[in-house]
Amino acid sequence: MDSLTQIVLGASVGELVLGKKIGNKAILWGAIAGTIPDLDVILRSFTDEISATQMHRGFSHSFVFAVLIAPLLGWIAKKIHFNLKDVSFKDWSKLFFWTTVTHPLLDAHTTWGTQFFWPFNYRLAYQNIFVVDPLYTLPFLTYLIIAMSFKKENPRRSKFNNIGLFVSSTYLILTLIFKWVSFQEFKKGLENQKIEYIEMDTKPSPLNAILWSSLIETDKGYRTAYYSIFDKQEITYSKEFLKNHHLLEPYLEQKVIKQLIDISAGWYRIEEKNGKLLFWDLRFGQMGMDVNNASFLWYYELNINENGNVLAIKRQPEIKNFKMVFKELFNRIKGN
Repeated sequence: MDSLTQIVLGASVGELVLGKKIGNKAILWGAIAGTIPDLDVILRSFTDEISATQMHRGFSHSFVFAVLIAPLLGWIAKKIHFNLKDVSFKDWSKLFFWTTVTHPLLDAHTTWGTQFFWPFNYRLAYQNIFVVDPLYTLPFLTYLIIAMSFKKENPRRSKFNNIGLFVSSTYLILTLIFKWVSFQEFKKGLENQKIEYIEMDTKPSPLNAILWSSLIETDKGYRTAYYSIFDKQEITYSKEFLKNHHLLEPYLEQKVIKQLIDISAGWYRIEEKNGKLLFWDLRFGQMGMDVNNASFLWYYELNINENGNVLAIKRQPEIKNFKMVFKELFNRIKGN
């Protein structure tokens, strides 16, 4: 999720764990701890972009990381707040464990997911909420601000904080229900239109959980489609985008190609253009509602030298009219 959401979640969990003892200090430390797992972005300063992307939401988003970092942060906080005699090292460690472990648990609901069970190479990704969703964050933030306005001894403080946690968690459950509904509709549409497929992947479109997109793997390629909870018409599926995986066969043993396939979780297609190969990562959808013509979100340009070694450079197609893209999105959400 976005940084603001993780700050709000960390702050709220901090209040839940230690707010009755230390008040807004629990919210402050929770907010700080809630952002710590995302510091893995500094990996880009020490390695290449593709390796950093592959490692993103890895170790720092795992249960192991939360277990290891909690006592360290607890020791630091105990040293800083040495005058708080009734708050033990164990109390501080408990706060930091829950504020760091809930970060990857929330991120696991997004498309990218997390390697929560690191060091096992398994990415937990439920794909039921977009990385930025105002309907999740804003009510949560509102209740947290209200809670902060009361003194730590006031029972209304914990009451409003708990309401915020309940509302946000309820919305998260609702998105899972919407995901199940959309999956059934996509499946029914494929059966009605007699489209044979191997696997189907569904996820919410930007900024909402009403409009869902589907990526459908066929024998030779992929199809895409959208479904809004407000839809009344039959789902329209795109043309087949050919996989062209055979174009990568000479380079499959190269590290960069293995990394790209891993990053895309196997959802990719290859395009040959102007003498170069383009590696399209399909998991993050298309930029527009026209499923037949809208470009996918990003690709890697594969530059092959005279020795046959591949250098991959991340690219993103130009979006010429953001206003029009969001207008189309809003209209499609309404079922138009």
